[in-house]
Amino acid sequence: MNVNTAPTVPTNHFKRAIQNNKLQVGLFSLLSHHVSAEILAGCGFDWLILDTEHGPNDVLLVLQQLQAMTGGSAHAVVRPSHNDVVLIKRLLDIGVQTLMVPHVQNAEEARQAASAMWYPPRGIRGLGPVSRAANYGRIINYHQHAENELCLIVQIENQEGLDNIEEIAAVEGVDAIFIGPGDLSAELGYIGRATHPDMRCVFKDAIARITACGKPAGIVAADEALAREYVGAGVTVLASGADAVLLARAGEDVAQRFKRLNATAPQLAERAVA
Repeated sequence: MNVNTAPTVPTNHFKRAIQNNKLQVGLFSLLSHHVSAEILAGCGFDWLILDTEHGPNDVLLVLQQLQAMTGGSAHAVVRPSHNDVVLIKRLLDIGVQTLMVPHVQNAEEARQAASAMWYPPRGIRGLGPVSRAANYGRIINYHQHAENELCLIVQIENQEGLDNIEEIAAVEGVDAIFIGPGDLSAELGYIGRATHPDMRCVFKDAIARITACGKPAGIVAADEALAREYVGAGVTVLASGADAVLLARAGEDVAQRFKRLNATAPQLAERAVA
């Protein structure tokens, strides 16, 4: 292969955007299927979370979704089920460039996630020279350049994480901090009430602390007015909801609207009786 025409590590445009405080609007993808990922990738979102924590995903399914998203506008952010060195390695090797690691509670856990993304001597990522991430060995010196395009988002989802925001933000390799409003509100005694005014104040204070550390802040906000509130507070990584919720609510709406036809067309009811 001619070195001058050899493929290179793809640029992580999502990482560049959040580093430059450009709002990135995304969606959680819980359906865990390549067709839904392909459809959503073409909708105009900046990013999609392929979720293995609350979605029935595994590494092979994530690979299929990555392939299906090729050519779409959305950057793939993958949430592993937990902060696990081996799982992170496997996701990176199939070509994931951005990870959102859940339930990071302190600086040590943040360092563990960062170390899992780096090759030795800086980190502990195992070397797979013919991985999909290295274009099956076609990217020359992939291991020397890959880390520039990797992005680590850590999630704050409990009181300990909330208390340690500044220490977590100071960890080398942490590119952004994402607030998990569901788990955090449950931890603070507001389970199922993440939009409560008290919780909104907690979240906005956390956003201010994250941005004061020079890190991009993220959160989920499916309500447009609430999303505008959080963006105004400094959020640049915004998740606008989840595909399963969109499908469920849209399906319910269609079913209810069309079932009302029965009330406006008595002849249909008469024929049904006949």
